[in-house]
Parts: sequence; C-alpha cells; structure tokens
Amino acid sequence: MPGANKGLKLYYHPLSSFCWKALIALYENDTPFEAVLVNLQDEKERADFRALWPVGKFPVLVDDARGGWMVPESSIIIEYLAQHYPGKSDLVSKDADTARQIRMRDRFFDLYIQMQMQKIVNDHMRPADQKDAMGAEQAKTLIRTAYGMLDGEIKSQWSMGDSFTMADCAAVPALEYARRVVPFGECKNLAAYLERLKTRPSVARVLKEAEPYRHMFPIKE
Repeated sequence: MPGANKGLKLYYHPLSSFCWKALIALYENDTPFEAVLVNLQDEKERADFRALWPVGKFPVLVDDARGGWMVPESSIIIEYLAQHYPGKSDLVSKDADTARQIRMRDRFFDLYIQMQMQKIVNDHMRPADQKDAMGAEQAKTLIRTAYGMLDGEIKSQWSMGDSFTMADCAAVPALEYARRVVPFGECKNLAAYLERLKTRPSVARVLKEAEPYRHMFPIKE
C-alpha cells in the first residue's frame, strides 16, 4: 500500500489508464499519499466523487497540506508533484526547452494513442445500432500513424533519452492498452520500448495492482 500521508489523496481506480499515469509518477519518487479507490458502480461513491469533481473523470489529487488544493488531470497532477513534491526522478525538466518537448511527447501519447484507444473501446461497447464504424476506423488509423512516428523516433532507453520523464508515465497506459486494440505490427522499436517500461519498478507496481481488474477491460487479447 502507498505510504500514509495526511497531505495527499489520490482519487482513482486501478483499471483507469490515466490513473496509471499519475500512480507511476507517485511511485517513481516514493511520494507518500493516501489512495482513495472510487467504485463508480456504487451510487454513493459516484455521487461523492462528482461532488468533489463534477466532471467525474479520474484521477484527482487533493492536497490537504496546502489547504485542500484540488488537482485534476494526470498531466497536471504530475506537474504539480514535480513542483511541490520533487524526488529523485525529475519528471518535468527544469530546462524550459526540454520541458516543452516532454510535454509535447506527453500530449502525443495521450491525444493520438490513448484517447483514440478509448474511442475504439467505447464504440465496441455501444449497441449495434449506435456504433460509429467510421469513427473507430479513423481512430485506428491515427494510432497506427502515431506508432510509426514513435517507432522511428524512440531509439534511446526512454521516450526522451536516458532520463525517465512524464512522457514515459504517459506512454505506459497508452501503449499497454492500445496494443490490445491495434497491435504494434512491424513497429519493433516501439514494442521493445514498452517492454523496457514494464521493467521499471514504478511501472511494474502499477501493472501488478491492476491485474485483479484486467478482466473488466471489454476487449480481450
């Protein structure tokens, strides 16, 4: 279990891809926090969570040590942690140019892979008369384009070189989930990169914690 911390609370679910991203950042720097698992199938828990964050999307970080400061959205959570709870891994570089490139790669994984994967999964779950075959195919095409770009660009150990960053936190859920709906195919560099990510202790911990919930993912390998 995460170390107790009266300051930080993370509202999350172990299956949520964007929660993985925030959890990896917390585990990477051994940041103590209280994990608040929210079951959205439970009416009261869902209502309580929406009272905190009406959008109802995971994850949300609350920092009681700083007056109950609420931080939604995985990328913003990691930026917040880098500023107020820095650790051994500098997930967002202090160099402005490098930091901008990290943010760009972070957005790339989120927007062009992870969000597209979610479109495909959502379409899979729709009733037959409400499916969007064209939208799902467009999402698959964009994912394949992103795969090809990354396969040619990621030649170092991690996404941005030799340092593990926010971009790698974003890469884990994006690639691990997307490969289930759009296989890597000939993108061998990308597949090898994901395997390296899985050996990172912070990543391995998140993947292990998600195992009991994996059966809930609607598309089977």
